[in-house]
Amino acid sequence: MKQKLVINQSLQWKMNQSLYQSIEILQLTGMELYDYMKQVAEENPLIEEVQPIDKELISQFRTTDYSIDEMNTAEQSLYDQLKSNLYVLELEDKSLLPVIVFGIDSLNEDGYLEITMEDWAYYCEVELTTVERALSYIQSLEPAGIGARNLTECIQLQLNQMNIDAPYISSLMNEGITLLAEENSHQIALNYGITEEAAQKLIESIKLCHPKPGKLLSPTKTEFIIPEASIYKDDTEWKISFFNWSSPAIQINSDYSKHDLDREAASFVKKKQKEVDMLQQAIDYRSSTLEKIIRIIVEKQLPFFERGPKMLKPLTLSELSAQLDLHISTISRAIRQKYVQTAHGVLPLKYFLQREVQKGAGVASIVIKQLLKELVDLEDKSKPLSDQKIKQLMEERYQIKIARRTIVKYREELQIASSVKRKGAQDNEE
Repeated sequence: MKQKLVINQSLQWKMNQSLYQSIEILQLTGMELYDYMKQVAEENPLIEEVQPIDKELISQFRTTDYSIDEMNTAEQSLYDQLKSNLYVLELEDKSLLPVIVFGIDSLNEDGYLEITMEDWAYYCEVELTTVERALSYIQSLEPAGIGARNLTECIQLQLNQMNIDAPYISSLMNEGITLLAEENSHQIALNYGITEEAAQKLIESIKLCHPKPGKLLSPTKTEFIIPEASIYKDDTEWKISFFNWSSPAIQINSDYSKHDLDREAASFVKKKQKEVDMLQQAIDYRSSTLEKIIRIIVEKQLPFFERGPKMLKPLTLSELSAQLDLHISTISRAIRQKYVQTAHGVLPLKYFLQREVQKGAGVASIVIKQLLKELVDLEDKSKPLSDQKIKQLMEERYQIKIARRTIVKYREELQIASSVKRKGAQDNEE
């Protein structure tokens, strides 16, 4: 299984087979991994069996009543998945939303923007600067590279997510492409005035980039949520237990090694054994990476596990990246559609990654929204709480100091009317 990165339709980049397989397996859910391994087993006679999954245990999650959401049983296309992720965008100007949706609908299946910026502006009847803003929002969605207008921009977007600063990437992708294909770090270093170590790091980073990010959002069909692991407290210690479908075991057929084989047969067996070894390495890498990420999440979000959702703390991909010494893109792939079972529900790993309300506040934005909603739900309907009063209560009851404009921002995101309008609505009902 070899991946080729086609550049300028004339040069082909051969991606390391083992690396590519590791990347693909890393982003699979436990159930997807099991299905993938069953398929591989059908094509490799050395694999006698893939460890059966516990179907009875899986059935418990079909009707679970503590999942945070219900997954749509219909297939979700690339476009559906991107639109469903729009909630992560903090849009100051809500009128920008239909422009963003139009842009998403204008992507091809590889995730590239097919329409010109001028046509986009014309059809949406907006200024060019507006579609430029809309595009920047689309390009901030996962996976990195979505919304690119060409391969160079696609690679640049992915490098940006990895925090790789390469202002010369456009020149390198166009004029120095042969050097990239040859992995000539020495000449790249000379041409662009960087160290050979930096050039080699850049080459390795580009090899991690996906030339067609839209393919990472192939149609999915999910009937129910299946967690990868369970996080629970055993006496005074928090533990992580992975379900057997998260890391299926491979049983090898040893009969082939017991027979004398001719050269052709021996070569075939050797090739298949190498495939098994690479598959096992990729599975082990997925398991160890996922475990490292979950352990850090438990460590950083311990107040959540001890006391509940209101204690969720700010945590970003960048922080995890620095703590684990892993690329942001690696972590992003690893947590893709991965869920864990907790005492507070079956939750996606991305739930534990929350923005800070304001620098130094130490409070996750989702917590502010939860508290804000509770205050409004419990308010005296005849005397609705003003934004200033909510700000005051946040500080008095929860020791959370935030600006009034932040209260307004989150209230509007929750689609809660102002105190004046809430009072007016109450008066009309009476």
